[in-house]
Amino acid sequence: MAKDQGRAARHTKSVNLALQGGGAHGAFTWGVLDYLFEEDRIWVEAISGTSAGAMNAVVASQGMYDAGAAGAREALEDFWHAVSKAGQTSPIQRSPLDRMLGRWSLDMSPAYLWMDLMNRMASPYDINPLGLNPLRDLVDEFVDFQKVRDCQDMLIYLSATNVETGKVRVFHRDEITLDVVMASACLPFLFHAVEIDGVPYWDGGYMGNPVLMPFIEESPSDDIIIVQINPVERKGAPRNARDILNRVNEITFNASLLKELRMIDFVCSLIEEGKLGESDYRRTKVHLIEATEEMSDLGASSKLNAEWDFLIHLRDIGRKAAADWVDSHFDAIGEHSTVNLKDMFAGTILRN
Repeated sequence: MAKDQGRAARHTKSVNLALQGGGAHGAFTWGVLDYLFEEDRIWVEAISGTSAGAMNAVVASQGMYDAGAAGAREALEDFWHAVSKAGQTSPIQRSPLDRMLGRWSLDMSPAYLWMDLMNRMASPYDINPLGLNPLRDLVDEFVDFQKVRDCQDMLIYLSATNVETGKVRVFHRDEITLDVVMASACLPFLFHAVEIDGVPYWDGGYMGNPVLMPFIEESPSDDIIIVQINPVERKGAPRNARDILNRVNEITFNASLLKELRMIDFVCSLIEEGKLGESDYRRTKVHLIEATEEMSDLGASSKLNAEWDFLIHLRDIGRKAAADWVDSHFDAIGEHSTVNLKDMFAGTILRN
């Protein structure tokens, strides 16, 4: 890091952050990060991100390199504002009826409906043979990846799915490039697979949304805060085709995360039973920042809504969720989990 900010003495707790993907809903994560970087008592040791979470991670890292936590907050706001400005030229906009009714969804947008239909009938190689992706140009213009690789304040892990093997590939900080970020955010129904060293990759959410194991293997902190965008649980069965596909994606994108959490719970149980020694295995503490009620009410199409008012709305929800969590659970950091993993697997999340 060119300007070594160092770890200030006022940071009394340290955590790892696991950031999920979710398109424009990643602005919720922006709000969480904005609050946590403002909270002087908490130090972020490492970030694992997928898709929109990957973009938040590299933007925050660049800002951290430039000016510490304050720089990370400024960089995140500038990035999401740039996303909003770029979205103004997109034909996919809210319909007048949605605007009048105060709905953030794009379900009545003619351009969105056409795109949704075409994605079900043709591949992106047919619709977009040149593989154009405006988001790639925006990230390339905004992020200095040399600063991301040189930032020593935070470990960063980004995940993408190997199309050929179906396995997750975790990219560490010194491997992160523009291609890595775009691979992590490559939804196969929208974009061409991103090739890295001759290997095609799709969105990391399929096999790691996000990955947790690098925290256990490399981070000095035993606490993992999952910033959850995709609900684990939804009441009732969806009826229309779009909602069914959205729920299938939520279940798929949460499957790998739940698998890793189950393993963490298993190891912690063995430690508690004295079957594993704490000198050889880590007792990982798991926490969750979410806003299930507010996020569940947003339709899948709103993940493509880049209006500034909507992004600010999501940011504010994220900040409040983070503030509420810190107020309730700050003392638990480093002491115990605030998520009951056994109940999570049973379909209900309870906090201790």
